[in-house]
Amino acid sequence: MALIDLKDVRLALGGPPLLDGVSLQIGKGERICLLGRNGEGKSTLLRILHGKLAPGSGRITRAAGVRIAALPQNVPAGLAGSALEVASAPGPEIADDDDRPPEHAVAGALTRLDIRADDDFGSLSTGARRRVLLAGALARDPDLLLLDEPTNHLDIEAIAWLEEQLARRRKALVFVTHDRRLVRRLATRILELDRGRIFDWKCDYDTFAQRRDDALDAEAAARVEFDKKLAQEEAWIRRGVRERRTRNEGRVRKLMEMREIRGNRRERLDRARIHAEQAGPSGRRVLTIRDVGFGYGDHPVIRSLHSDILRGDRVGIVGPNGSGKTTLLRLLLGELEPNTGTIRLGTGLKVAYFDQQRDVLDETLNVRENVAGGADILQLAGGSRHVIGYLQDFLFTPDRAHAPITALSGGERNRLLLARLFAKPANLLILDEPTNDLDIETLELLEELLLNYEGTVLVVSHDRDFLDNVVTSTLAFAGDGVVEEHAGGYSDWERVRDARRAAASGAKAKTKPARDRRERPRKALTWKEERELEALPARIEALEGDRDRLHGELADPALYQGDGAGVAARKESLAALEADLAAAYARWEDLESKRDQA
Repeated sequence: MALIDLKDVRLALGGPPLLDGVSLQIGKGERICLLGRNGEGKSTLLRILHGKLAPGSGRITRAAGVRIAALPQNVPAGLAGSALEVASAPGPEIADDDDRPPEHAVAGALTRLDIRADDDFGSLSTGARRRVLLAGALARDPDLLLLDEPTNHLDIEAIAWLEEQLARRRKALVFVTHDRRLVRRLATRILELDRGRIFDWKCDYDTFAQRRDDALDAEAAARVEFDKKLAQEEAWIRRGVRERRTRNEGRVRKLMEMREIRGNRRERLDRARIHAEQAGPSGRRVLTIRDVGFGYGDHPVIRSLHSDILRGDRVGIVGPNGSGKTTLLRLLLGELEPNTGTIRLGTGLKVAYFDQQRDVLDETLNVRENVAGGADILQLAGGSRHVIGYLQDFLFTPDRAHAPITALSGGERNRLLLARLFAKPANLLILDEPTNDLDIETLELLEELLLNYEGTVLVVSHDRDFLDNVVTSTLAFAGDGVVEEHAGGYSDWERVRDARRAAASGAKAKTKPARDRRERPRKALTWKEERELEALPARIEALEGDRDRLHGELADPALYQGDGAGVAARKESLAALEADLAAAYARWEDLESKRDQA
C-alpha cells in the first residue's frame, strides 16, 4: 500500500489553481524530487502531503500509522528555547504532536550541522534556525521525510554530509531543491509541478531535462497548429450570409468546443529574460590584495591573503559557514579595514552587491517601489523601460509587481534582488549566495548571464554545479584563516583538497614510530575483532569492485535509452555501496587504531 495517495486534489488561493486535479502515490522507500518554477505551489503541495493544509477538493489517503516529518521553507513563528529543545519538540509544521526524536540523535545532527545544542534559538540567524529544524526532522527518522530546499544556508561540507545521510535512508523522501548535484545523487523519481498539473518522470535528472524540453517543444507546436485551425474556423463562421446558409451545424459545435478549450488553456509563463546593465570597462587590475590579514581579537579570520583579480575574472569564494567569506567581501567593498596589508581598488569601478541577507529590500514598499522607487520609468543602457515591463522580464506579473514584499516567497525575493541589482550599470558584481531559493530554470539563466558578463564577478556560493559552471578561479578558506587561490571551479579545488588530505594521511602513517619488536604489545582487540579486521580488506576490495562496475554501467550511453528505471536502480545501488564502503573504511581504521595501542 502507498504511504500517501492523492486523488484529483484541487486548490486555488485567489488566482489560477495551484493544484488542478493532482493525483499521485508515494510508495515506501521512494526518493522523489519535486521540481517546478517559483510560485507554482511546490511548498503548498508539501504542506498538503504533511496534512498541515487541506485541499479545496479531492481525496487524500494516508497509510495507518505513517510518521511524517518536514523541513518547511520558512521558519515557523513562536519557536523558543535552546537549539536542542526546539529540534526535539514537535511543532505545527515539523512533526506530529507526540513525535519526539531520541536526544542523542538530535544532538548528533546538530553537531554535524554546526549548531551547539545549548544555542538560544531566538538569537540564531534564519539560516541557523533552519539547520536546527533540519536536525530535528532527520533525527526523527520518519516513514516519509519532506524537505523544502534543505541545502539553503548549508556549507558544502554539510551538504555532502546531508547527501550521505539521505542516500543511506531506506525510507521515503520528497524534497524540493535547486541543487542539481543533489537531485542527480538522490532522486529515483522526479515530479514536476507545472500550471497546476503534476508530470511524473521516472528517470534521472539529465534524462528528465531533455524529455521535458522535448515535451514542451511538442506542446508549443501543437498549440500553434490548434490556434491556426481555430483562426480558420473563426474566419469561416464570419463569412457572408450566403456562405453561412450552408454551414454545417456539427462544424459549428466543433468550433464552440475549440473556443472553450482555448479559453481554458493555461499558458506557460515565458522564461525570465535576465539582463545586467553594463557600465564602461574598468581598469585591467580590479583588485590588488597584498598580505591582507583580519581577525577579531585572538581569532584570525584571514591570514596573509595575496591575490590579483583582473578585469573579466569570475572568482568563486568557498568555505565552511562562519569561516569568513562574507567578511572577505566586506573587506573588498571597503566596509571593513584590514588589520594588516592593503587592498587597492582599480580604476573606473562601478560595483553592484547582492546581499544574501536581503537587507536592501524595504519591507514597507511593494515590489515595484523596491526597484524604481516612485518612478514609472527606468533609465537603462538600451533606452527607457516602464518598470512593469522590466519586472515582467523577471517573471513578476503586473499584479505581482504591486504585491508587498512580505507576500513574496524566498525565490521571488531573490529574483527581486536580481532585478534591483541588474537595473544599475556595473562592471563588478559581488554576489553573496545568489542561488538560494531560485528555481533551476532561473538559476541556469543566471549562469548564462554570468558566463557572458563582460565585467568581473566575485561570488560566494555553496552550489557546486553553479561554481563549476561559472567561475574561472576559486578562493578557498582552508582553515585557521588560510585562504588559498586555485584555478578552476569547486571540483578542481575539491580534487586538490582531497589529494592533500590523502597525502597527509599517508605521511602520518609512514611517520608512525615503529614498535620495539622485543616489547610484547598489549593485545587491544578481542578474538572476534581480530577475525573482523582480517576479513575487512577482502570485503573492501569486493565493494570497490562492485562500485567500479556500477560506475562503468552508468557511463554507458545505451543505459539511458530505456525508461530510466535501470538508471535509478543502479544509482540507488551505487549510493548504498558507497555508504557501505565508507562504513567499512571507518571500521578498518577504528580496529587498526585500537590494535596499535600498546
